[in-house]
Amino acid sequence: MMAGTGRAHLRSVGEGEGNPLDFGLRDLVGGSAQTLQRTRGIRTVGQLLDWLPRTYLDPTRPTAFRDLPHGEDVVVVGTVRSATTHQMRNRRGRRLVVDVADDAGGVIQLTFFKPYGHQDRLRPGVRVVCSGQIGVWRDTLQLTHPDYATLSESGEGAAQWLLDGLVPVYTATKGLSPIVHGQCLELVFHALDELPDPVPRDVRTQVGLPGLLEAYRLVHRPRAEADHRKGHWRLKFGEAFTVQAQLARVRRSSEAVPARPRVPADQGLGHQLRQRLPFELTEGQEEVLAELLADLGREVPMHRLLQGEVGSGKTVLALLAMLAVADSGGQAALLAPTEVLAAQHHRSMTQLLGPIAEAGLLGGLADGTRLALLTGSQSAAERRQALLAAASGEAGIVVGTHALIQQHVQFADLGMVVVDEQHRFGVEQRDALRAKAPGGTAPHVLVMTATPIPRTVAMTVYGDMEISTLRELPGGRRPISSFVVDGQRPAWVRRTWERVAEEVRGGGQVYVVCPRIGDVEDPDLPGAGGDGPGLPLGGEAGAGEDGDDGADLLGALEPVEGAGGPPGLHGVHQVARCLRELPATRDLRIEVLHGRMPAEDKDAVMQAFAAGRVEVLVSTTVIEVGVDVPGATTMVLLDADRFGISQLHQLRGRVGRGGKPGLALLVTQGEGVDPAAMERLEQVAATTDGFELARLDLEGRREGDVLGASQSGGRSGLRFLRLARDEELIVQAHEAAWRTVGSDPDLARHPELADALTRLDATSAAFLERG
Repeated sequence: MMAGTGRAHLRSVGEGEGNPLDFGLRDLVGGSAQTLQRTRGIRTVGQLLDWLPRTYLDPTRPTAFRDLPHGEDVVVVGTVRSATTHQMRNRRGRRLVVDVADDAGGVIQLTFFKPYGHQDRLRPGVRVVCSGQIGVWRDTLQLTHPDYATLSESGEGAAQWLLDGLVPVYTATKGLSPIVHGQCLELVFHALDELPDPVPRDVRTQVGLPGLLEAYRLVHRPRAEADHRKGHWRLKFGEAFTVQAQLARVRRSSEAVPARPRVPADQGLGHQLRQRLPFELTEGQEEVLAELLADLGREVPMHRLLQGEVGSGKTVLALLAMLAVADSGGQAALLAPTEVLAAQHHRSMTQLLGPIAEAGLLGGLADGTRLALLTGSQSAAERRQALLAAASGEAGIVVGTHALIQQHVQFADLGMVVVDEQHRFGVEQRDALRAKAPGGTAPHVLVMTATPIPRTVAMTVYGDMEISTLRELPGGRRPISSFVVDGQRPAWVRRTWERVAEEVRGGGQVYVVCPRIGDVEDPDLPGAGGDGPGLPLGGEAGAGEDGDDGADLLGALEPVEGAGGPPGLHGVHQVARCLRELPATRDLRIEVLHGRMPAEDKDAVMQAFAAGRVEVLVSTTVIEVGVDVPGATTMVLLDADRFGISQLHQLRGRVGRGGKPGLALLVTQGEGVDPAAMERLEQVAATTDGFELARLDLEGRREGDVLGASQSGGRSGLRFLRLARDEELIVQAHEAAWRTVGSDPDLARHPELADALTRLDATSAAFLERG
């Protein structure tokens, strides 16, 4: 059934013609290779070895047959109690029925409609391992024509790898029984003498690691539980070591191109701005600013990630760093993910800088600079003016969206790039902006994120960057209180909208965030004079909690064609229309904001909200990052159970920024909400510590989500590591890998590691180069 010449083939090829992990399986395992490729996409030795067991059985321990799941594939170990053949009534031939007993007295029957050969092997007293799908016949558990192997000390049978050890159990694969799978692995192990190991021998000795081939043996053929634990740990360490070595090389590569030092003047623009600031920098901000200025003063380009809570003052520090570049005669570009955020940055910076950004204008600072805004939806005249200001060097700071990276956008002397919200930009986009620096030099790069990053993610995804962290909030920031509102309780929902009106009467402003846009032409909804499905509006004041208030609370909204969003989610236009007619809120000044609006309309709405002319802003998550309206005190998040922890924390950070306490009301759809989603909401409501929430978020997400692969349909790039659980291991691998690359930058003395880095797949390379 399987070829037995694999050992000679692998040895001859492995002596200089390639890595054995890349060899195909056909010559080793025969026809099973086709099944492995068709069902699992497994084509090579390495892919087969990387398909790890999901659990293990101990043949020396009782297997309780009574607990086996009906209809599922199982692997069981027991002792043959009896084997009898019976003449079949309705067809010719005989069938073999074998009773196999576990050590707890349970029995499972093996049934063979072609008994030839089986009755000689399945004799009473023989220990046997069987695999198949559990069925029931006349109240007796049954496996029909199962795959099996005998466990005999005499060497009889084809499963000697099952003797004296744990039995690995893999995810079921159609057409490939666990026994045949095990035989495939046996042939592979028999053919391998050794494997190139990317982890150097001195590191393995220091950490106490087995070699790579031994690690695979420990995982797939463990004699005891300690063996497979040791093997798994070694595979994880090897993956972490390779990832960290690649990050170390990325860092060295980024530092290979020199940067021009950018040193601020003693009484320069940064000093002028600090005189204008209405607040003093916190101790933490002073420390981070010192790190930024020190980086800017070096001939090695800055490559730093600045993370901090929403409202911790990252933008002010970035502005002070950009002014240091302008002081030196250079330019800085701030790249924002959305036009709303770019315009917000431009507006807030203009207000902060005042005459500092009005060089050449009446009343402007004589030795000041200019601030330009460049977005894709500007008028032709506005774009020409911004492009000229950037190309001539007149604008020391240019704020924009993806429009900044277009080929025709030129800078006179680009010395620094600030990227706001790193995860929203791709590698090629950032590289295109870096390429606009003067010939032969690289710009300093600062990345900002308001999403706190757990240590393991920072080391694995942003490991090639220096990291600065702002944990304390500036003085004047008030705490945000968060509450979960059950959409199935009319009195609670009604009280939510009454509270919105009270906040506005008290001088505050309110965000109402919806998960979708909806359609402006949708019919009115109950509670607003219509007869369609309802919204969480609560109905007339005074309606009892069990009374008919005229509104189907959080009723399912049918999505408008072309508007996007799954059914049951609430849209901006419908919610705004209903709020304009609800008794509690109809006298408030309400506007809408979403990403499909023309740029000038979005900017007009945001300016009106910032100026206090709009009291309630019904918006999508376009306001998630960077939007700063000090008067906003309250946020109502509809369908909050549809958002993740990080996004909820980001969104509620938009309120409480002006000295008044903030309030976040997380409104759920109530009935039928996923318990895991409710747990997320309770976690968010329980703490405002973004770093604690980031840890909880990491524990509840897949690696693909963490590393950004799931959004594009790709894999995470990690096979064995789990960032939420492997912090100690990652730290240890980080130190060893960076030490190795530091002592041998070209990896001339470590060819196996060099080969492993060239073999990283495209997905891995993508997330490793996100910095």
